[in-house]
Amino acid sequence: MFTLSQIIQGYTLNAQARQLSPHTIADYHNTFRKLAAFLENDLPFDQIAKSQLERFLASQTVSKKTLLNYHTGLSSLWRWAVEEGYAIANLPRQIDPPHPGRRTINPFSDADLRAIVNAISSSKTYSNHGTIASNVLPNQDRNRAIILLLLDTGLRADELCSLAVRDVDLHNRFVHVASGKGDSERFVPFSPRTAQALWKYLASRTDKCRGRSGKGNPQMNNFNRPAPTTHEPFFITLNQTPLDRHRLLKQLRSLGRRAGVANVHPHRFRHTFAILYLRNGGDPYSLQVILGHATMEMVKKYLQIAKSDLENFHRLASPVANLRL
Repeated sequence: MFTLSQIIQGYTLNAQARQLSPHTIADYHNTFRKLAAFLENDLPFDQIAKSQLERFLASQTVSKKTLLNYHTGLSSLWRWAVEEGYAIANLPRQIDPPHPGRRTINPFSDADLRAIVNAISSSKTYSNHGTIASNVLPNQDRNRAIILLLLDTGLRADELCSLAVRDVDLHNRFVHVASGKGDSERFVPFSPRTAQALWKYLASRTDKCRGRSGKGNPQMNNFNRPAPTTHEPFFITLNQTPLDRHRLLKQLRSLGRRAGVANVHPHRFRHTFAILYLRNGGDPYSLQVILGHATMEMVKKYLQIAKSDLENFHRLASPVANLRL
């Protein structure tokens, strides 16, 4: 008779063998951890009742989208347990999943994007003995490269953070994405201006031996550092550790506060890329490939927004209407 914790351990090994993304496994584990805390005792798995799962889901004070993620994680755990003979029925599937409302897609405006880029290099201004001052911020080359790459490719947060040096081809100007949703592999192009920003960041990375000669002098460190090897993460922190999605979100939120722009997060750059791509003449089928979508469902939503934008722009800029012909 297996307990909940033992079933979770077995499921995790299976999920890793199936090469589910670390992000998905971490999200599922968050759900399992909350369920275990709710049940209090490490119950035998086959003694957990549907009513207990219903009470668990009802007790969570989260958004409907997050609650749907919990339901999905539990369904996956029980499905595996049924397949392995550790449970008779998939209890979560007997519970109606929550239906989150449709999220509004709100891309950045041109003014938002300019404000964000302008806020990369320095802190907010402050008064220093009557003088208005600001501080030059570290990692400005990295942060500019991140902003331009997100806006130019529509990469997901996990996809950007998972990039290794070998995945970024500056000569041919594309990134190799091998770990998107559904384990799909794709090559995403970027512009020459983004290539310049990526090159500058890579060239400016300090070496890992921060204590040797040249300490405190970024220019000397640049001369002393070894070139990053191809398997190293492309984006790293000041402590030379890989940039993860949580640090990325923290950096973007901080940047948004300095720029005076609300809701700055990676997926909003993805929405903005898609809508600007269509607005500027890109076709929806190539957009689907670039974004890594299995279907056209999300692209159709972007098309509706881009079409509405074009109609509004035409209403304002129509030569016939403005000339009153």
